[in-house]
Amino acid sequence: MRKREDVLLVDGYNIIGAWPELAALKNEKLENARDRLLELLADYQSYSGVRVIVVFDAYHVAGGLGSDYRHRNVRVMFTRERETADECIERLVGDWISARRNVYVATSDLTEQHVAFGKGALRVTARELKIAVEQSSNDIQTTIKRDPKPKRNELGSALSDDIWRKLENMRRGLDANGSKGGEN
Repeated sequence: MRKREDVLLVDGYNIIGAWPELAALKNEKLENARDRLLELLADYQSYSGVRVIVVFDAYHVAGGLGSDYRHRNVRVMFTRERETADECIERLVGDWISARRNVYVATSDLTEQHVAFGKGALRVTARELKIAVEQSSNDIQTTIKRDPKPKRNELGSALSDDIWRKLENMRRGLDANGSKGGEN
């Protein structure tokens, strides 16, 4: 079971090529497949709490060399000049392993990531990642269907009903008895 401190490094184009629905989107337009993968992984990250970093080979993107941005809670990286996604992932594994975290690498290409696995990263196949993403999506949908009512915010749920009522009276401009100030 992965924990919140864990890191999942995803070889973006490798996963796109391994998942049939993303490969079909890639045939239409690469950007559509990339966007869909990021949406799926962002939902997975929100559900699991695992830190997700997706690495793309920059040569597929004009002007994308070395760029780095966030898509929701997912970090998206494009490789540096003359660096492959595999080399970037190897570098990141070294950084995260030294931070004493479990590091998982999602790829369908075992041989290209042998250095990362030699550094201590754990392998997640493209199929295993797809199953985990689909399971998290199913769990989210089940939760929404089971309990469609919104929950009180975290602060509100930590307050007693008496304190909650007093704060609500203050917000409405009412005194402690629930009357408008100055009215008797």
